Amino acid sequence: MKKYLADIQGDKAIWGVVTLLAFFSFLPVYSTGSSLLAGSGTIFGYIIKHIFLLILGFGIIYAVHRVPTHYFKGLSIIAMPVIILLLAYTLAQGKVMDGANASRWMQVPFVGLKFQTSNLAAVVLMVYVARYLSKIKDRKVSFQESILPLWAPVFLVVALIFPANFSTAAIIFSMVLTLCFIGGYPIKYLLGIVATGVIGAALFIMTTKAFPDLMPTRVDTWTARIERFISPSEDGLNEDYQSQRAKMAIASGGVFGRGAGKSVMKNTLPQSSSDFMYAIIIEEYGMLGGLALLFFYLLFLFRVVVVANGATTIFAKLLAIGVGIPIVFQAFINMAVATGLFPVTGQTLPLISTGGTSIWMTCLAVGIILSASVKKDTEEEKAVKTTKKEEEPNPLEVLSGQL
Repeated sequence: MKKYLADIQGDKAIWGVVTLLAFFSFLPVYSTGSSLLAGSGTIFGYIIKHIFLLILGFGIIYAVHRVPTHYFKGLSIIAMPVIILLLAYTLAQGKVMDGANASRWMQVPFVGLKFQTSNLAAVVLMVYVARYLSKIKDRKVSFQESILPLWAPVFLVVALIFPANFSTAAIIFSMVLTLCFIGGYPIKYLLGIVATGVIGAALFIMTTKAFPDLMPTRVDTWTARIERFISPSEDGLNEDYQSQRAKMAIASGGVFGRGAGKSVMKNTLPQSSSDFMYAIIIEEYGMLGGLALLFFYLLFLFRVVVVANGATTIFAKLLAIGVGIPIVFQAFINMAVATGLFPVTGQTLPLISTGGTSIWMTCLAVGIILSASVKKDTEEEKAVKTTKKEEEPNPLEVLSGQL
């Protein structure tokens, strides 16, 4: 154990925040577990499963943070075709669970586990985009030149996720645009990409409306949620049931909350252990608990920016930003949904909510950030240092010349 602790590298603050969030998750997960058992299993078994998922997640962090940052360039190129095939296979399943399209999940053969391929695709795509942006950083690139290597994979990934998971596809697309903006990609081209994405989404929705047999459940759900959010009735009767219950949970929490495990709304609020975990946290720990959790996500974002600023290569800078910002953005979306500031999306609270895929992919992203924070001399960094050293004058030669 001491050997592994000695091998831990990278930003200590990020290690601390992630560990703190993971330990805190035991309390709300244990509290909301009773509403999910429905007479089968025990709370003890439920929390043991969550602990097991977190242990595997931290194993992922440890393994990934030991990988030199520049290795992720090649890994992203290899992984992109695999991700596209997995997304295509997942979408082609066309499964329905509890009346909803479940094509976002892939059944892992022989082990009976479900895996949400879009979460893995989000991380891989951000690494891939960071690689491309670092490659063109020092030269002027035309839009035509970037279509195949950059935008074709982006649109393909988003298009394969979009039919079954609108919110995740929209978040991935937004994060790619944000990273491209930070990476110096021309804004005029980004505006064209945004327009293309909006037109494509509108055409898809109109097509499914015209031919409802294609995918009636998800499109109707998206439009209904957005309509209820934009134009709620004065009496609140048309408000989304989940949002209504989440607001009741937050209102009953007050400033200091009901206390750990004393949530009442967890038994009537759907997805209380995942999508609406933040509402339960405020109900039990009050406004102060909710603000404290927000503070730690902001602290995580601050450390990601510090890591990016201290990175020695363009790729490491973009990599840290590319996989770090989506974690915090997802947390903000979850909080906004719970507090009624955003339509219901189905996004979990990173490292707090239940769910194996979400936890593992968040841990994968954290491991990549920590890898970028490790000060190791890659071949690219050595070349930069060698060039600088050659340009610097030798002090002995300067002194002898003056003499």
